[in-house]
Amino acid sequence: MTQSYDESSFRVLKGLEPVRERPGMYTRTDSPAHIIQEVIDNAADEALAGSAKHIHVCLQRDGSVTVTDDGRGIPVGPHPEEKVPVVVLAFSRLHAGGKFNKREGNSAYAFSGGLHGVGVAVTNALSTRVEVEVRRDGKVHHVTFSEGGEKVSKLEVVGDCGRQSGTRVRVWPDPKYFDTAKVPQAEMERLLRSKAVLLPGVAVMLEVEQADGKMLSKTWRYPDGLAGYLAELAAGQEAVAPIYAAERYASGEDESFAEGEGAAWALGWFAESLPSESYVNLIPTVAGGTHESGLRAGVFEAVKSFIEHHALLPRGVKLQQEDVCGRMAFVLSARILDPQFQGQVKEKLNSREAVKLVAGQIRDPLEIWLNSHVEAGKAIAELSIKQALARQKNAQKVEKKKQSGVAVLPGKLTDCESTDITENELFLVEGDSAGGSAKMARDKETQAILPLRGKVQNSWEIEPNRLFANAEIHDIAVALGVDAHSADSEPDLSNLRYGKVVIMSDADVDGAHIQTLLLTLFYRHFPALIRHGHIYIAQPPLYRIDVPAQGKKRPARRLYALDEGELDAIKDRLAKEGFSPDKIEVGRFKGLGEMNPEQLRETAMAPATRRVLPVAERPESRDETLKLFNLLMGKGEAAGRRAWMESKGHLAEADV
Repeated sequence: MTQSYDESSFRVLKGLEPVRERPGMYTRTDSPAHIIQEVIDNAADEALAGSAKHIHVCLQRDGSVTVTDDGRGIPVGPHPEEKVPVVVLAFSRLHAGGKFNKREGNSAYAFSGGLHGVGVAVTNALSTRVEVEVRRDGKVHHVTFSEGGEKVSKLEVVGDCGRQSGTRVRVWPDPKYFDTAKVPQAEMERLLRSKAVLLPGVAVMLEVEQADGKMLSKTWRYPDGLAGYLAELAAGQEAVAPIYAAERYASGEDESFAEGEGAAWALGWFAESLPSESYVNLIPTVAGGTHESGLRAGVFEAVKSFIEHHALLPRGVKLQQEDVCGRMAFVLSARILDPQFQGQVKEKLNSREAVKLVAGQIRDPLEIWLNSHVEAGKAIAELSIKQALARQKNAQKVEKKKQSGVAVLPGKLTDCESTDITENELFLVEGDSAGGSAKMARDKETQAILPLRGKVQNSWEIEPNRLFANAEIHDIAVALGVDAHSADSEPDLSNLRYGKVVIMSDADVDGAHIQTLLLTLFYRHFPALIRHGHIYIAQPPLYRIDVPAQGKKRPARRLYALDEGELDAIKDRLAKEGFSPDKIEVGRFKGLGEMNPEQLRETAMAPATRRVLPVAERPESRDETLKLFNLLMGKGEAAGRRAWMESKGHLAEADV
């Protein structure tokens, strides 16, 4: 029996219900580590603001975790508009916090990891009990939250504290929301150690209650800061040059960035590759992001300039970023006024301006250091040139294999200079006009462009021996250097010319159709490319948002929104920053051809700032996938498609 779909079908989630309903949207669900990190980050933000000197974390035997700091203490007075104590708002209301308005003079936290105001509210929602003690204005205040934040005790004064101040939060994570209710001790140690590294003068302690009731404690202090930490990470490794550590932040006279934005870093080059670490406003970004891209870009430019100045580069050798940075280990701590992260877990920084910020801050100081330490500079240069020679030698081997073929590359293909498929990318671009913009926007070294005229033929039911009768499919296959094959075979991919194939079409219905036709082609006739992770889909934005300057410290910005939902989110964020809607200009792109090369490069082509989706298969659902492709792409399935659209059509959000 079909369920009715009417007004009563809609459900409005209130308070912290959205978090408990879909916890995976707000935090990690493998363990409570991230909801505890949200509390630790708040303590670290107090230290970053210069108000706390001690952070203490205790893992207790009953599964609870206590986080204590000696900062200013969360405000306990009533909010001027909500008429609720601010400490209660922070723990019980999504999108409430002290980190939205970051303009000078109006914010308690100029630089913090908090962005959405959902941090400790998520902690509360996914815990059976949370106790908060605030020492502020000479009084000790206490409030308790229970049943996922549904029940809140009265905020009470329970004692005097003199001049002491700070916050103590004890959390009992709710086991039903996590794969394991135990907080991983090793992960906590790594997190707290990194806080000590990034907060000079701050003592960070971890205590773990043992079975006999005794406390096992560890304390971290790093008087040498980032350099000492990197030296510890690289213990036992052969260093090519001394570790270089420095920091640089924008001054009040900087017209491009706000005062205080910048980075601190430690760099080292070693005989073997070592893992690196990066942070934004003390938040560990384990998946990297645009600040790491900026670091590598700035380092590459500085080392390249040093090599050119001293005439060290052999004739015929072309240096690339990976040659310089491949054996470099680093610890990077960036400070960004308004960081944009990928998801609430904040594992990756997406802020486009961070590339320019970090690259600009590090390039000149590093170049000065290299020229002041010429022997170290020459050692780094020698290692980089050695890497470049090895790469070119390997590429020549690949080129000889390719030259054995007799296929002539299609005339409309604009090829790249590099022959290293680990770097090369082929963009399949919808339309000649967009193809022209893409040619100007591309990186000639590693990016190739193949414009597609019109829509590719539906190849789902085409026989393999008739596949290349279609000119567009023929050109794609020849450009790739791979023959058509079946799903059950493992073809020879040694002649593959590009490591990434990026489908780049308009953000509209026609663009989606072209994507579908190309994915049909690859899934049916070139499935190994999907199986080995070579196929990607670019996500060009639908909207451009021009934000005016806000004084000298906030220059004009250009933002991009993928769809209507992202546009609304950006408008909300700008409204919280103080921009009135009539001062914000919103433009809608009609297609890729309407973007100028700079916009296309920034949003869809530059690896540091673009958004592309990898295409992957689910082997366990192959039968289901084949059935769906047959239904949607089969010529004899018109009746089935019509029935499917009648039953599922209301789920589509087509932009027509």
